[in-house]
Amino acid sequence: MKTLNIIGLIILIIGGLNWLLVGLFEYDVVSEIFDGSDTVGAKIVYIIVGLSALYALSLFPKVSSET
Repeated sequence: MKTLNIIGLIILIIGGLNWLLVGLFEYDVVSEIFDGSDTVGAKIVYIIVGLSALYALSLFPKVSSET
C-alpha cells in the first residue's frame, strides 16, 4: 500500500507541475508530448492524474488524524 501511495503522490506532483506551467506560461507538457491535448495518449495521462487525485482523497483522513 505504501508503494501505491508513493506512486500516486509522484503522479500528482507531475500533474501539478504541468498545471503550473499551463498557468504561468500557457505551455502544456502533456499535449506537447502527445501532439495535442485531445489525443488518446494525452487523455490517458490526464485520466491517470485524475485517478491519482481521487486516490489522494482517500488518504486525507489518515493525514488529518496525524495532527
